Amino acid sequence: MDIDSSSIDFDKMQGLVPAVIQDAASGEMLMVGFMNCEALNATLATGFVTFYSRTRQKLWTKGETSGNRLQVVDAWTDCDRDTVLLRVNVLGEGKVCHTGSRSCFTERLVGGTDKQQVPFDSASPVGEAALRASSHRVSGIARNDNSSAEDSEARR
Repeated sequence: MDIDSSSIDFDKMQGLVPAVIQDAASGEMLMVGFMNCEALNATLATGFVTFYSRTRQKLWTKGETSGNRLQVVDAWTDCDRDTVLLRVNVLGEGKVCHTGSRSCFTERLVGGTDKQQVPFDSASPVGEAALRASSHRVSGIARNDNSSAEDSEARR
């Protein structure tokens, strides 16, 4: 189901929603940032990920200085419409994290009752069927690659 960005619930977190960033080709989780309504609308209008900086209290487009931009392929929301998943193409050198690594998810947590570490397969993408069953696509992404709507459907 395609929904409009005005359906996103920004009230639960005082005007913000988490934005999970996932590599569209590999399914690798790259980072999590926060968006206010203005950042989400800028992201959908330009086709490049824009976050709201909680420390600087302003919008920032990922890669605006480094060149490691995140081009939006698909935008989804969860069943509660209080979190956004952005599937992206990573442009530039591919360094998404401010530490210089591709992903911000580089530090494993250990714990649980049996203390057994379960390996994380970063190359395992979220299944399309599961994504479609549990999420809603956010409509209105600007196309920056001159693809037709049919090409976009074929990539999903």
